[in-house]
Parts: sequence; C-alpha cells; structure tokens
Amino acid sequence: MKQIFPDLWQTDVENPFPGLTTHAYLLTREEGNVLFYNTGHEHEIDAMATLGGVDWQLLSHQDELGKSLLRVRERYGAKLGGHALERESFAEILEPDLLFTGRQTLAGNIEVIPTPGHTPGSTCFQVKSATGKTYLFTGDTVYRNRKGQWSNGFIKGWSDRDTLVASLRMLRELQPDVVISSAFADKDGYQEMSPNDWARHVDSALQPLLTAG
Repeated sequence: MKQIFPDLWQTDVENPFPGLTTHAYLLTREEGNVLFYNTGHEHEIDAMATLGGVDWQLLSHQDELGKSLLRVRERYGAKLGGHALERESFAEILEPDLLFTGRQTLAGNIEVIPTPGHTPGSTCFQVKSATGKTYLFTGDTVYRNRKGQWSNGFIKGWSDRDTLVASLRMLRELQPDVVISSAFADKDGYQEMSPNDWARHVDSALQPLLTAG
C-alpha cells in the first residue's frame, strides 16, 4: 500500500475494464479504520493488518462489488455499508450491515452523501481528517479523465442525467481539500485543491450534461 497522506493509504492499481483504473483507500483512525471502495488484491487486504485492520468498508455504488468483500469481512470482521437502492446487488455477495437512505454521519466523522445519477445508489463520503484536511470520496459520480480533468459519471442507457445534474450541483457546494474518485483514467485518482478549484471542476463536469440534446 502507498501512503498518500498521514492517515490515508492507497491500494495498488487495478484494471477492471480496458482504459479504466481503480484504487481503494484505507483511512486510519483512532475510532476504527475505514476502507473506501474495494480491492481484489489479496496482498493489499493482508497488508491492512499492519495498519490496524478494517472496521468499516464503504462502497460508493454497485460497480465496486466483488468477492473480495467476503475476504475483508472474514479477515477483519469489517461492517459493510452501501445504499438501500442497491441492496439486492450487494446481497448477492454480502448483505450490508448498514443501508444508506439519506445524508447521515457514520462512525464519528464520516459524512454519507447520497449522489444518485451514475447509478441509483451512488454515494459520496466526506471526512474531516484529524490532519485538518477534508477528504471527499466521489466514487464514479465525478472522476479524473485521461486529460487530468474531472468528468461526470454519466453512462448513456444506464445513468439518469437529471438526477446526476442535481447531485453534482449539490457536491459543488462542498469545500474539500482532497477529492478522491474510485475509477479514473489519468495517472492519479485524487487531487488536492482549493474550494474555488473544486467549484470550477464541477462546473466543467456539469457542462456536457447541461448542453446535451
């Protein structure tokens, strides 16, 4: 695992589809570690033991499902969280311990922010780190494209355009210091930024949705 901030670790890259890369991220905390997204790398799941294990695994949407959820549960007894609208998909592998239905705070300082559009149950997570930084985990709702720009996660025939627009407009009002997507096409899936930078990036991601016929 690669340490990218004092309390945040990134797993080795994976390539679930051509042109698409992903990481998972382990947030280490006194209140219990949280794994955002998912990894299929057995060696990375094993490596989490040296960092205190995993208390919670939070998925941003159903595309992150995989048999490795069972391994994380088996190894660490981690509780699983996902959106209620995608429970059936989750339950095919592992029944969630917590189903999100609205905005809420989990495990002390994990803000759960449902952001439907990419999929019905897409969810973002915002964390005020003990380091003073605010991390925003965006799943595939907004991600870094191969040009290093932030793009919306709209997939024709699968996503809901109007709902995604509303979710992005809501995210625009946040003030993260670091934004971390699940899937990405650039060299990195995260970026440090100022609040003004973030608003500008979201506006850029929104524009294709607003101008599409």
